[in-house]
Order: sequence, then structure tokens, then C-alpha cells
Amino acid sequence: MALSQRHRLLAPVALLGAAALMLAGCAEGGSGNGDGEAKKTVRISGGITGGEADALNKSFDKFTEDTGITVEYVGDKSFEGNIVTKVTGGDAPDIAVVPQPGLLKTLVDTGKVLKAPEAVEKAVDANWSPDWKKYGTFDDTFYAAPMLANLKGYVWYSPKQFAEWGVEAPKTWDDMIALTDKIVETTGKPAWCAGFSSEAASGWPGTDWVEDLVLRQSGADVYDQWVAGDVKFTDPQIKKAFDAVGDILLNPDYVNAGYGDVKSINSTAFGDVAAAVASGDCALTHQASFLSANFLDVKTKDGNTPEVAPDGDVYAFIMPGYTEGELQIEGGGEFVAGFSDDESTQKVLEFMASPEFADARVKLGGVISANKKADPSLASSEFLKEAMTTLQDDSTVLRFDASDLMPATVGQGSFWKGMVDWIDGKDTDTVLSDIQAGYEN
Repeated sequence: MALSQRHRLLAPVALLGAAALMLAGCAEGGSGNGDGEAKKTVRISGGITGGEADALNKSFDKFTEDTGITVEYVGDKSFEGNIVTKVTGGDAPDIAVVPQPGLLKTLVDTGKVLKAPEAVEKAVDANWSPDWKKYGTFDDTFYAAPMLANLKGYVWYSPKQFAEWGVEAPKTWDDMIALTDKIVETTGKPAWCAGFSSEAASGWPGTDWVEDLVLRQSGADVYDQWVAGDVKFTDPQIKKAFDAVGDILLNPDYVNAGYGDVKSINSTAFGDVAAAVASGDCALTHQASFLSANFLDVKTKDGNTPEVAPDGDVYAFIMPGYTEGELQIEGGGEFVAGFSDDESTQKVLEFMASPEFADARVKLGGVISANKKADPSLASSEFLKEAMTTLQDDSTVLRFDASDLMPATVGQGSFWKGMVDWIDGKDTDTVLSDIQAGYEN
């Protein structure tokens, strides 16, 4: 599942003035008059809320100053459940920030999403890798440019603890298992912590684990075939990934540091692991780049806000592959879909595909972009600078979150549930069959 939905669960939900928005929409003519005439206010809707929504609105300050076009972004914590109904009911925004390619495809199928302007397509061709463009393209028509991005497959740890124990970040999967054993031997307690609890979305952190292992063990081609449904969950290659994840998450000697036994993974909120790493109760946890924001709200054992730095209280390394030097990673992000053909909306879409927009938002902190012409030095921490540089690197093999690309009955249905059942003790073969059955629903 992609950044936006997960990160929204970490951030405070802003209480936005719905009445004021309705008045503004009436005054400006709603979501466009359909005849190409310009208006001065462009409405954007999405699932980004709280402080991130404020930052997104602020990203348009210079654009508004230069063009006179006001941009009003309003976040909806139930965006995924509401946007299709609004669009089909004639209440589409001018622009939607869509966090999942699967949801984007559903919106495209309504016939209401407009083909991306030519200038936007040219910008994406120039500024992003072909993979990113592919996720906004359906039936050979390009609809939506990527916006922000997140990098998955990180393992968070304490550099200070590593220095104390005389260990370093591993370069291969086998090195990581040896590191785990060393930490267990040194501390006398489990090394890893994990949390799968996320209300209706519980289980998604486990899908990220499996997706990372499919990429690292079987490669991008098998990953793509799995996403397409050509490689089934019951295939030995997918079971091999589950077995590797189980070597850690189902091992009571390895988990669940700071929380309890293996089954406590399901009752631990996914964002709470940041506190355990910061306090020193947990040595290792697997989570995306966006976990860096959670460390702003927790304390070290000394009562301080943890420093996220290579020599600080917390940092992260990308989970290694089976061969040293290989870098096949999973990512996520949002896509920008237009529903209005008026001139102002077209200008906003063009701006959002530009490195200037990426720089403006990245500079405000907490996020990264895969736009290759954006400046990673503007990122708000050394960690985010490194993550953004990795995303921009032509040698990086990137694949989008598999569960977000699969049919919803699987990706956000049987796959999530299957991970919870697996942690609760259901055997792997049965879990894999149960997940695969989601394709029949």
C-alpha cells in the first residue's frame, strides 16, 4: 500500500472548513465549465491530511504569485472510499492526487479523467524513469504524472547501539541474519520489532516484507508476473519469499522486541515501532522512508527527540539482497489526475510535473520526489537526501508496491488478511491458498 494512506494514519487529521470550500467552489464555478475558459481558483482533492496538507498548499505560493492562480488543496482521510462516488456523481475536483495506480485505473474507467496535457507528458518523459510513467498510463494513453514518492524496504536501527556492539550495516541477506544473531547474543533479547495493526488496513506492513523478498530472491521479472497474476501466490517462488520473511517474523528468538511474542505483531500499531527503536528496546525494524517523520514524536531513553543521522540516535539501511551490490527496491507515491480542461487547471498540472514544484515541496520537509531534475540537497534530512538520490539513480531497479497494483480484493483484501492470519499461526500453504482465492471474489 502506498505512502499516502499509511502516512495519513501517522499524521493528525486537519479539520478543514467544508462550508468555506463549498462557497469558494460556487464562487469560482466548481470544478470547471468544460469549455476551456480559465478561472482563478483550482480545486485539488486527495488523501494527504494534517501538516502534510498544509505543506502541499504552501508549495503553490510562488506559483500563485507568478500566475495569479489560487490553488486550494483539501485532504480527505476517506479519499479512497469517496473519490469514485464523487467523480461519477458529477462532483469531481479539478485535480485529484491519487495514491494507488489501481484506484487511478478505476477513476480512468469512469471516463472522467482527462488525458494528460502534452506539456505534462513531455515533462514526465524528461524528468522521470519510464516505470513511473507506466503507472499513469492505461491502454497506451497517458493520464497522470507522478507527484511525490517514498522508498520502501528500509531497516531502521540505532547507529549509537551498532557502534557500542561493534557491528555495522549488512551488505547481504545472510549478513543481516548474522547481524540479528549477534544482537540477540549480545543483548539477550529479540532484535526485531514489527507492527501490523492499522485498523481496517491491518496486515499491510507484512505485504511490504513479502514484496521486498520477492524482488530480492526472484527478481523484477517474477515480481511483475506476480503483480499481473501470472505467478500465483501458491507458486514456489512466492512461498520462498514467505519462508524467508518467516525466518525473522515467526521466530520467537528474533521478535517482538519491546512488545511481546510473535502474535503481538498483530496488536502493535505499525507506527509505534519508532518509539521502540528510539528508546533502545528494539534494535531493528522494517519500514518505509516515511517512518522518519515518526521519530519527531518519540523520545530516546534520555528524553530527547532522536537525531536521524548516520551517527545519530536512529538511521536506516536498505534491506540487502542476496548478492552484494544489487539494488532492487520497492517504492510508492501519488499520481496527479485532471478532470477539468480549463486553462488554469492545465497550468497547475504542468507546474506539478515540474522540478520547480518538486523542489518547493521537498524544501518544506518530510518528503522526497523521484523527479530526476529535482534537487535532493533540499531534502530536510541526510536520510531523505540519500533516499531521494537513490530514487533518481538510473541504476536503481524500482517496482511499485505490489499490493497497490493487484486487484483490490487481493491487494487490499486477502493479502492483508492473509498476513494477519499467518502471524496468528495459520500454516503458510493455507495462507497462500487463501490469498490466491481473493482473485475469485
